[in-house]
Amino acid sequence: MANPREHELDYPLGDALPLPGEVLEIQPGLRWVRMGLPFALDHINLWLLRDEIDGRGGWTIVDCGISSDATRVCWEQVFAHHLDGLPVLRVIVTHFHPDHMGLAAWLTERWQCRLWISATDYNLARVASASTVGMGGETAAAFFGSHGLTDPDSLAKIRGRASYYPSMVPSIPARYRRLMDGMLIDIGGQPWRCMVGYGHAPEHISLFCEERQLLISGDMLLPRISTNVSVVDVEPEADPLTLYLDSLERLLPLPRETLVLPSHGKPFRGLHARVDQLQEHHRERLDEVRAACAEKPCHAAELLDLLFKRKLDLHQTTFAMGESVAHLNALWRARKLKRHLDADGVYRFSPAD
Repeated sequence: MANPREHELDYPLGDALPLPGEVLEIQPGLRWVRMGLPFALDHINLWLLRDEIDGRGGWTIVDCGISSDATRVCWEQVFAHHLDGLPVLRVIVTHFHPDHMGLAAWLTERWQCRLWISATDYNLARVASASTVGMGGETAAAFFGSHGLTDPDSLAKIRGRASYYPSMVPSIPARYRRLMDGMLIDIGGQPWRCMVGYGHAPEHISLFCEERQLLISGDMLLPRISTNVSVVDVEPEADPLTLYLDSLERLLPLPRETLVLPSHGKPFRGLHARVDQLQEHHRERLDEVRAACAEKPCHAAELLDLLFKRKLDLHQTTFAMGESVAHLNALWRARKLKRHLDADGVYRFSPAD
């Protein structure tokens, strides 16, 4: 859903956008790269940071894009024209999702450098690349079916998506450097602090540089859309929404003038306003879900029209189902709703006693 309070944010770069294969220098030693995606959300922002490791000058890349010929061509254009003749020294990945992790193996092999990522997301990427995790296949179809998605065509398509993750992340680097919350990384002689976030991914790492008042937020803080927060089949009783809202609170001590570099959308200022907007958005959705379940017991699929006021394609429906379950689980785990498994094998939620 588009942000109705977007006018409260400041976009210091205006409408400037880098073209695919080009870069936009935001500050000295900080370059913005933008790659295409084959989804309704049609782009991802990637970042180049001027760096030096072991006496070698070069660049750190933050996030990779999906594995595709088009993305590789764009990267080759960047390498040929926008690195000042210097090498890539390391690749930092904020989290394991395909648009962030997809080309990590290709990039690290091409430049003989190390992947830096949280341990949880590294290991989940390894599992997902070898099979599938919460993205498709029989277990995903069964999970969505247990939450009311019974349309045979949709379930057949979900079963057919077993190779969804491997198709965009075909391989994972064999070695990595672990990122942890609070860890300081020296990038170009300046400390960047790792800030963990939960709910969107298992152990998402954002990067904050106090000297430059910059936050590479990954997907934890986006200006126009709300970050997807989903329950998936491998952890069906999870409460990622509460984890996500708690993680947003951890961003509030950052300076008001912080420039946020998001993975989708344009760089913006107004971090505190955006946190408030997202908290308000989810409070409203939780109230709506609770009210709907008070009228009659509800399953996740019948709440899609309430939570998402637009037509959804299959890709969007899988994320929307995960998010609908996330709102129900948050209320259930907080004992504001109770759930029961009906004779048709579907979980329905109603007010707690």
